[in-house]
Amino acid sequence: MIKNLAHGTGRRKTSVARVYLRDGNGAIKVNGKDVKEFFPIDEHVIQIELPLNVTDTLGKYDVVCTVRGGGISGQAGAIRHGLSRALVELDDTNRASLKANGFLTRDARMVERKKYGQKGARRKFQFSKR
Repeated sequence: MIKNLAHGTGRRKTSVARVYLRDGNGAIKVNGKDVKEFFPIDEHVIQIELPLNVTDTLGKYDVVCTVRGGGISGQAGAIRHGLSRALVELDDTNRASLKANGFLTRDARMVERKKYGQKGARRKFQFSKR
């Protein structure tokens, strides 16, 4: 049986990620696929690996993630947040460096809802004087 060393839940926009840390050699799996296969844009892969780079644990643990909801940018942010939480659960000395880089803060920015009687969240219908 595979033993999880730590786990963390990350959220960004409407995405939710469950991240599990296991003993291994640095493989990152997202929804059963390799991270480079799941995220075609390199910027998202770099963003996910940032907490591991900051704590000097890149290549020490295998990371297994399940992510749902939102788009690829929100999912990458959710995985980064969950991975940061898992690293803190694993070793509390990681907290200072992760907090200094802002990886433990949940980014609360969400899409504003559309209001009734309007064209969008803020956009109004064009005013007609006559």
